[in-house]
Amino acid sequence: MGSGRTNSIPRPLVQLNQWFIVSTVAISWVFQIEYFLLLPFIVGISALLFKYNPVIKTGKLFLKKEPFAYHQEDADQQQFNNIIAVSCLGAAILSSTAGWSTAYYIFSGMVFMAASVALAGFCIGCFIRFQWKRFQYKRSLQ
Repeated sequence: MGSGRTNSIPRPLVQLNQWFIVSTVAISWVFQIEYFLLLPFIVGISALLFKYNPVIKTGKLFLKKEPFAYHQEDADQQQFNNIIAVSCLGAAILSSTAGWSTAYYIFSGMVFMAASVALAGFCIGCFIRFQWKRFQYKRSLQ
């Protein structure tokens, strides 16, 4: 067993989860199977409620090095990002159920774009959280 930080996630596992989100949203669009979004939604809910992400757990089996040997991502930040993703996926699923296809594409598109941009190197959720923390700090000084 390693002595890596317990409040972090190896970057390859975070990227695997992002690819899972991008691919499931793309599959739901291409094949017009809106309920395919239930897969990343359920995975995200599981991570939020039980701290268990089956995509990350499965991916961990395929790491070539010890998890702590990889660049680490902050688990709290990933949890924040997951709240946003689950909210948007839930809104997309509800929109689809209600027959609101435009809202379905907007909400699922937001998740698709955020995960895609994160894979390219910019974390939208990190930016939002930073701005929120900055706002809270400035407000605390008053």
